[in-house]
Amino acid sequence: MAVTINPDTQHPDSHVTFRSVQKTYDGSTLIVKDLNLDIRRGEFLTLLGPSGSGKTTCLMMLAGFETPTSGEIRVNAQVVNSVPPHKRNIGMVFQNYALFPHMTVRENLRFPLAIRKLSAAEIDKKVEKALDMVQLGAFGSRYPQQLSGGQQQRIALARALVFDPELILMDEPLGALDKQLREHMQLEIKNIHQQLGVTVVFVTHDQSEALTMSDRIAVFNRGVIQQIDSPTALYEKPENNFVASFIGENNALEGVVESVEGDVCGVKLANGTRVKAAMRNPLSEGGKAMLSVRPECVQLNAQSLGCTNRLGGYVKDIIYLGDHIRVRVELAGRKEITVKAPAAQHKTRFDKGDAIHVGINPEHLLALDPSLGA
Repeated sequence: MAVTINPDTQHPDSHVTFRSVQKTYDGSTLIVKDLNLDIRRGEFLTLLGPSGSGKTTCLMMLAGFETPTSGEIRVNAQVVNSVPPHKRNIGMVFQNYALFPHMTVRENLRFPLAIRKLSAAEIDKKVEKALDMVQLGAFGSRYPQQLSGGQQQRIALARALVFDPELILMDEPLGALDKQLREHMQLEIKNIHQQLGVTVVFVTHDQSEALTMSDRIAVFNRGVIQQIDSPTALYEKPENNFVASFIGENNALEGVVESVEGDVCGVKLANGTRVKAAMRNPLSEGGKAMLSVRPECVQLNAQSLGCTNRLGGYVKDIIYLGDHIRVRVELAGRKEITVKAPAAQHKTRFDKGDAIHVGINPEHLLALDPSLGA
């Protein structure tokens, strides 16, 4: 399943549009397949997907470093396929920072302004404003090698913003940072985006990063957008099995559809258990279904008593994580699922090897067509 957009229509707030865009490097294998995408003015859009899914190629085509094999890319309704990168008024931030090592921080920021032939006074004003924006006003005379990784990434961001571009492109900009600094920079970038209202297109393979920062996320697989939606909708209402598996943690159960009543279907699992599930894709009686449920939506023991679907199993493992526990449960038929539950709710109530009941309500058990998103 792929997102379908009418190539003859355009969202009224579109800043960037891709229409029927394809890209191949060898003339036979399509890295990007018939891409139709509207990027709204002022939004933070993340292109998310595994390595080789086409997300970075899309960003490079928008930047002008790659040319579409076919189709059109428009910025402000103007076709930019043949416009060179330096004439697109786009700021770029890369994972490796791409700062000039022989220039000071201030000189790095002056460079994109100087090539645009701004006056010295205007350059100084914009440089100081950009340094203050990333809270590094006192570091202008230092060289990049005298800065930490986080400081270098801030300077790279400031250089992308210093000439007031209308569009910022970021290619895995936080991939080289440690976890704590990466999480801090996520909030910093999001805060700057909210202050400036600039359009940001952000590429990452880190789904938690995408959920934290984005207004919308376009999930790529094999050169095709599988779903584009808000972080909440992607997590709670995935449109196919790939999105369900790629975004967040997911328990997948296979079965056969026995009944369909409106948006709810009855499914017989591989172990013979029958459950009710909410259909996310059209399914037919006798057809296969892939059931998806998030670990935090599974109830244990007493909490499972009121659930429509109740299954028996054994505790395989318990991991204590402070505020919550992760329980690995083996269901009948040797199928394992992971459950995330508040630690205080289940403290000392069961142990490894104990029999246990798990409960799942139909609205949290999503029935998907296993052939979609593959």
